[in-house]
Amino acid sequence: MKAFLILEDGTVMEGTSIGSTKEVISEIVFNTSMTGYLEVLTDPSYAGQAVVMTYPLIGNYGVCREDMESDRPWPDGFIVRELSRIPSNFRSGETIQHFLETCDIPGISGIDTRALTKILREKGTMNGMITTTVYTDLSQPLEKIRSYRVQGVVKKVSCKETYVLSGEGKRVALLDLGTKKNIARSLHVRGCQVTVYPSDTRAEKILADRPDGIMLSNGPGDPKENVEVIKEIRKLYESDVPVFAICLGHQLMALATGADTYKLKYGHRGGNHPVKDLETGRVYITSQNHGYAVNPDSLDPAVAVPAFVNVNDGTNEGLRYIGKNIFTVQYHPEASPGPQDSGYLFDRFITMMGGNE
Repeated sequence: MKAFLILEDGTVMEGTSIGSTKEVISEIVFNTSMTGYLEVLTDPSYAGQAVVMTYPLIGNYGVCREDMESDRPWPDGFIVRELSRIPSNFRSGETIQHFLETCDIPGISGIDTRALTKILREKGTMNGMITTTVYTDLSQPLEKIRSYRVQGVVKKVSCKETYVLSGEGKRVALLDLGTKKNIARSLHVRGCQVTVYPSDTRAEKILADRPDGIMLSNGPGDPKENVEVIKEIRKLYESDVPVFAICLGHQLMALATGADTYKLKYGHRGGNHPVKDLETGRVYITSQNHGYAVNPDSLDPAVAVPAFVNVNDGTNEGLRYIGKNIFTVQYHPEASPGPQDSGYLFDRFITMMGGNE
């Protein structure tokens, strides 16, 4: 069955329908990872977006549900150049096609993803529609496409109830803003007891449980939309409990302490982004997935200073907070692109809490 991608600038691209055949409107973003498409599909940070994979062949090693970063896929749509329908992997339990169908995620194969990515790089991230309907008049769909906004996605992806991963070491409170499973796992394998809280949990509740440290997770959407969460994070900042924040958590901590964020032209999404540690000068290969960044010019140097910078475009990749046991990073140390380049950040956090007893 034919399927179409209609961009808000009027561009129409034709391909073959994969997965669900329902019509969706979403923000269209691209990811440059060569592997890890299942982790991309199950990353809650993609809620409200449809993902274009720039690598030309997707699905060749199938789907292994043990590798999922959450219990379900979150993107609104999936766009690929070529879909492998016969996976070759002893761990594979199903095809990408079947996975998308059963999870009701629409997609398109046969799209010139290189041309599409060039459009998004030149014009910036834009909204689009994935549809199997042939529109002879684009005025109606374009009106709906252009009015779409990514809203309310943090609450949508966050857990609904508190749960615990038991451990004998330090007690970590993980605020779930759209967390990936491997963040909690990275702490748990280091002996920590991890208590995961819904995004709307009050700071008083978290602090009353007397954690040794607090983790702020990744998540989707515009950080400035999370007004109530930012208020609670300000209380956590003032508590003197050690804090480690990743991606959206990094942005929200910055906003909670008076800094500003802005939307990137087309974001950083992939597994090969070089990031420089400003203290040591060492460069790490990182996994990233974000469309917003902290404006370093908005920082109060008495509150926080840049700790990491993106080597490609000079954007901020992390902050060190003055007089506080708090550090934050824009990238994903749990994603292992290096593969172990950034794992030391979890060890740093444990040291900051006093080390495992």
